[in-house]
Amino acid sequence: MDEDGGVECALRLPAHGPLPPPPDLSALLYWASPPVITLVAAILCVGWLAAVRRIDTAHPQNRVPPKRTAAFLGAMVLLLVALQSGLERYDTTLFSAHMVQHLLLLFPIPILLLRAGPMTLLLRLAAPRWRARLLAVLESRVIGVLGHPLVAWITFVVVLWATHLSPLFDLALEEPLVHDLEHALYLGSGLLFWAPLVATDPVRHRLSRAGALGYLITQMPQSSFLGVAIMWAPAPLYAHYATLARSWGPTPLEDQQLAGAIMWLAGDALFLVAIFAVLAAWARAEERGGSRYDLAQADAATAEIRRREIALAERLRSERGETNERRASK
Repeated sequence: MDEDGGVECALRLPAHGPLPPPPDLSALLYWASPPVITLVAAILCVGWLAAVRRIDTAHPQNRVPPKRTAAFLGAMVLLLVALQSGLERYDTTLFSAHMVQHLLLLFPIPILLLRAGPMTLLLRLAAPRWRARLLAVLESRVIGVLGHPLVAWITFVVVLWATHLSPLFDLALEEPLVHDLEHALYLGSGLLFWAPLVATDPVRHRLSRAGALGYLITQMPQSSFLGVAIMWAPAPLYAHYATLARSWGPTPLEDQQLAGAIMWLAGDALFLVAIFAVLAAWARAEERGGSRYDLAQADAATAEIRRREIALAERLRSERGETNERRASK
């Protein structure tokens, strides 16, 4: 192993193709070609907006909430940043850039897609015949098993560890199709993991607040330990990065350490945001519950006072009537 943390020249793999230049401000304007993801995202955005317009026109009293459209469009923007921008240009050159891609596909993109409520939009848009078929799929046993929180939790862990600590990662760096399938795997596992927590669409297995806390708190160390393991590895883990022979930027080992730190610190930060969001929702629910209880108690007290006033008025009228009768008899 050489001083830069790579492997000796005799162990280098065949050429990986031309390396991109050192990243600079122009890298922010880079857009991958062919722009397949851009075309797919554009079609999805146009379709979403058309569907929203049709639903809003047909049901002006029950329009699609604007925040759902904002969530969907935000997910598409982040998807383009992850898979078509300068991140994509450097993902097979810098492990740290690749790690940022993974975090985007595992956290904000699936969360925003789930908050958009795409299944509800499709159900509202579909004709009755197609709506029944779609509901049959959503209510199927397969979807029920895949959407179970335990299955989603395990899938998230397996995808993280198996892809980063197996030959699959190097293969994905060398084979574009495998690389694309890896990205789809991250996005899919993210959707499964976050659905019981944040999905706007009805889901079969929605976690309680206590369950959500346990779900997140037990998952966070998994990504933390993996990030630490990558960061503290004594040598480059992936032959692809170690044999690029870059003339610029950090050494392969330094880049790997940065990638591990990104997974550890940024991953933990994102999990903590989710945990605090659950705690805040719980506190608001308790406060609303307390307010309702206090209001009910106040209503009950008011009703009791009113009952006593009526009873007192009846007793006073009865006493006055008896007094008048005695006076009349005299």
